[in-house]
Amino acid sequence: MRISTVARERRHTLAFLDGIRSFAPVFLGTSVDMGNVREHRAGQPSGRRISTVTYVLHVAARVLAAHPEANAALRGRSRVARYDGVHGKFTLDRTLGGRRVVLSAVLPDLERAGLGEIQERVDHFRDGDPATMPEFAGVRALQRLPGPLRTLAYRAATRPLRRRASTTGTFAVSSLGHRPVEAFHSVGGTTITLGLGATADRPAVRDGRVVVAPVLPLSLTFDHRVIDGAEAADVLAEIKEGLESFKGSGVQGA
Repeated sequence: MRISTVARERRHTLAFLDGIRSFAPVFLGTSVDMGNVREHRAGQPSGRRISTVTYVLHVAARVLAAHPEANAALRGRSRVARYDGVHGKFTLDRTLGGRRVVLSAVLPDLERAGLGEIQERVDHFRDGDPATMPEFAGVRALQRLPGPLRTLAYRAATRPLRRRASTTGTFAVSSLGHRPVEAFHSVGGTTITLGLGATADRPAVRDGRVVVAPVLPLSLTFDHRVIDGAEAADVLAEIKEGLESFKGSGVQGA
């Protein structure tokens, strides 16, 4: 047996996990027929790829704009901020300092962004080097701090309600769709967190018939301190509907 300290490259994750201890998470789940999304993706110009995460960010932002109670954050027991903009946080599986780590990036004002613009922003973070990108300077600084100072620094950056939307987003999307994951529930530090599994061909019902369709396992974790289950279920149902009716929904505007 070998015992060692937590790698410096993962210390920002420890700060994040410490910061969400007060959350009261409740977990919901559904399955989404991604047939229309697959058709839309196939119709893109050669060389242009739109990820599943981008489709979910796009649809979810418009749903949350219609649910201001869910596009909110709580501090302590009585202070609630309901944000005018919808800012989506998504996670990244990256290598930093030779170690595989989870990073996250916030994309502001997604309720007004087209699909192509969102993909460009996603690609910026996926293709960049987290060791040098200015957007990850705060993460690199946290990794260098000792435990108590790291906790204080993280709280200073994320606890003020006025700053939280820009530092942690107003909703989060986390995906493990690159592996055969059928259920994934995550707490992203926001009132609503969406977890994506792998889209795979599975039985689905269309017009009363069982067909083989690309199905996405989609989970929603909500902070029960901020909203109740009925509101969260409405959000999940509307995201599912927006993805399943993507071509005819009028929300896809690239």
